[in-house]
Amino acid sequence: MKKLILTISAVSLVAFGNIKAQTLYKATNAEVSFYSKTPMEDIDGKSTTATALINPEKKDLAFVIQNVSFQFPNKLMQEHFNEKYMESEKYPLSQFRGTVQENIDLKVNGEYKVTVKGKLTIHGVEQERTISGIITVSEGKLELTSNFKVKNADHKIEIPKLVVAKIAEELDVQVKATLLPKVK
Repeated sequence: MKKLILTISAVSLVAFGNIKAQTLYKATNAEVSFYSKTPMEDIDGKSTTATALINPEKKDLAFVIQNVSFQFPNKLMQEHFNEKYMESEKYPLSQFRGTVQENIDLKVNGEYKVTVKGKLTIHGVEQERTISGIITVSEGKLELTSNFKVKNADHKIEIPKLVVAKIAEELDVQVKATLLPKVK
């Protein structure tokens, strides 16, 4: 557990640099889920323990998730996900670090369409990505939602030929987070 906390802290420092007396927005219970649909089998995993940070002054955004935190309806799927596909012992974290491209006044309630350019790291492979989403500002808190696709091949996640018909080449990913202000 100490290792996880130190890793998340280190990622936060790398993502946001040395921040003094700024308001950050943080969530420690962000939801990340993915869905794979094939004619043979549907697979969905969900975690509610991702950490999300937004630094509005620098427009930086970061998500970090422990791969073993994904839960599946079937325990065998969960075991295969961690051992065979994600290799969670070798690659314990997935993360996204990026910069919001639009200017948003977080003091004004409303719904804002955003794009975030950054790096998505899954299975130890970093990919440049531009991901769309919505930030809803309401009474000082931020609701962040996003839907995007991830190709297994882009992150060198190998699917054995024996089960290739059961796992989609491209997964649908959904992110939901409620971030609250935190003065650093």
